[in-house]
Amino acid sequence: MILDAWFWAGTVVCALSLVLCVAMTALRRHPADTSILSIAAVWLFVLVYGVGALVRSAGSEPIAGAAWEFWGYVLTALIVPLVAFFWAVTDRTRWSNLVMAAVGPTIFVMLHRMQVIWFG
Repeated sequence: MILDAWFWAGTVVCALSLVLCVAMTALRRHPADTSILSIAAVWLFVLVYGVGALVRSAGSEPIAGAAWEFWGYVLTALIVPLVAFFWAVTDRTRWSNLVMAAVGPTIFVMLHRMQVIWFG
């Protein structure tokens, strides 16, 4: 399996989001803007990743695995941060930061799975 620059960039974004959200859970009693912006960064990365994958697959680099599975992961990875954001907006407690902290590791695992599907 090949872990390319997309994977490593996503790993950094997801790890930073996790650290920021856990820190905000310890420091704040309500969802912090820092936590919300960190999951927005994860969502933006997944969006750019999906556009990049679309360009790559339209070019000369096809998906080695099942394309429907890969695109299902991309769509799901776009939904997860949005669900966490709406959770944080509706539940104004400290634990909303912890829910947002789960976005980073979840997307990291999904990125790894997308790499496996892409490269076979």
